[in-house]
Amino acid sequence: MLMSVLRGLAAVSLAVLPLTIPAPARAAETLVLAEAVTRLPVDTESRDGYSRDAFRHWNTGDDPSDGCNTRAEVLLAEAVEPPVVGPGCRLSGGSWWSYYDQVWVTSASGLDIDHMVPLAESWDSGASAWTAQRREAYANDQGVSTSLVAVTARSNRSKADQDPAEWLPPAAGVHCRYVVEWVATKLRWSLAADEAEVAALNDMAASCPDQTVTYEPAP
Repeated sequence: MLMSVLRGLAAVSLAVLPLTIPAPARAAETLVLAEAVTRLPVDTESRDGYSRDAFRHWNTGDDPSDGCNTRAEVLLAEAVEPPVVGPGCRLSGGSWWSYYDQVWVTSASGLDIDHMVPLAESWDSGASAWTAQRREAYANDQGVSTSLVAVTARSNRSKADQDPAEWLPPAAGVHCRYVVEWVATKLRWSLAADEAEVAALNDMAASCPDQTVTYEPAP
């Protein structure tokens, strides 16, 4: 009788085990830029129903115990000279390099945190179908260093919600880097691209033949 009970308990444990073990992380992949562009789903884009409020940000960041939100955590991570962190995660001092326009910035207030693929563009490209929780994860993604970028407010607002068919950083020497990071972000989050965007990315890939894209699919 005891053995039968034990065998039954073991069977139940095995039956529920797959439900309690999280899915393994998907491995990162590295591709030549031109090939990476071909991996992007091509689709028409729609801004219907978009609201910036659909993407909750900034949240409490990767470490809720540090008192800093996502914006502040990115500023701390990307600082060339670390700022002093005061009460309420107020940042003073420090310096940052805005790679879009090749400018040194010495005040956190002079920086925006740019979503590599803007929130509106992500909505157009597939995020409209996501849950609120996944949109929040996207808007606060610190899982890779290229999803969120500290840059001058001027360059970020010049970019707005435009894709690479419409806007590239003012510093021509960083265009290859920028396009690599754009494609990596779209692949990480399985976002689509429209035909004009793909054409622009293909042109850039031809101009950047030695560039590779490494991306890790988002959880």
